[in-house]
Amino acid sequence: CILHMATTVVHEPLDLVRLSLDERILIKLRGDRDIRGRLHAYDQHLNMVLGEVEETVTTVEMDEETYEEIIKTSKRQIDMLFVRGDGVILISPPLRTS
Repeated sequence: CILHMATTVVHEPLDLVRLSLDERILIKLRGDRDIRGRLHAYDQHLNMVLGEVEETVTTVEMDEETYEEIIKTSKRQIDMLFVRGDGVILISPPLRTS
């Protein structure tokens, strides 16, 4: 359900990003990287500044003896982060309930 107040109407994709300002969002990046953080700023290229960031990097390694895939994840906390828009695959806004 989209609210029809002037500030919450979504007409184009960047409106959804605008509505997520100062909210915690999930960003999937190239290289199996996920970032969750509070969106402080963005531009038309999807360059973004995030605060209170948690970065999760997923790597897949092959066990040389059993040839099984070993999936590893590493996490780190970052106070402030600039994300370059050309690496962005997906932006998930916060869940909104009406």
